[in-house]
Amino acid sequence: MVLTWFVIVIAVFLLAIWLIGMFNHLVVLKNRVAEADSDINVQLKRRHDLIPNLIKTVEGYATHERELFEKVTQARSAAVSAVGQTKAARAAAENQLTSTLKSLFAVAENYPELKANTNFLALQEELSDTENKVMSSRRFYNTNVKDFNTRQEIFPSGVIAKLFGFKKAELFELTDMAEREAPKVDFSAQA
Repeated sequence: MVLTWFVIVIAVFLLAIWLIGMFNHLVVLKNRVAEADSDINVQLKRRHDLIPNLIKTVEGYATHERELFEKVTQARSAAVSAVGQTKAARAAAENQLTSTLKSLFAVAENYPELKANTNFLALQEELSDTENKVMSSRRFYNTNVKDFNTRQEIFPSGVIAKLFGFKKAELFELTDMAEREAPKVDFSAQA
């Protein structure tokens, strides 16, 4: 009789340890998703902070492009205000900003003096570097989301996830194939 109770107590103890381990693993994955989301926000803020300097530099050379500057400024404002919204809304705002930046860089092609400006070249390099970091941050985020969501779908951790109210995380996706391309920022001399 004592042996039976001892076995039951050990079994309950092991089950509790296992449940705690599963719960803790889900918490770790959830925190990784939050960290990765924060990384995206840091890179997007860096990108947003570069744009006013880029516009000021281009404005000095391309004075006839007022409408384009306003579109870039509006797209930047929309992207900044999209922080905290759904991933889909953030992605749409960032994609609009990327599109207007492509237009800005296309206009800059018409101004050889601008392409030779050291401030412009430095901003171009910074923006290119930032775009690469944004891409890496999105990949890191989506990998963590995939791991977190998968853990919630498989048995038995899925049961624990439901029991403790874990919610699936949303991927940071681009839907339009044209949006998948980074803005082209190559202003090397053309042959």
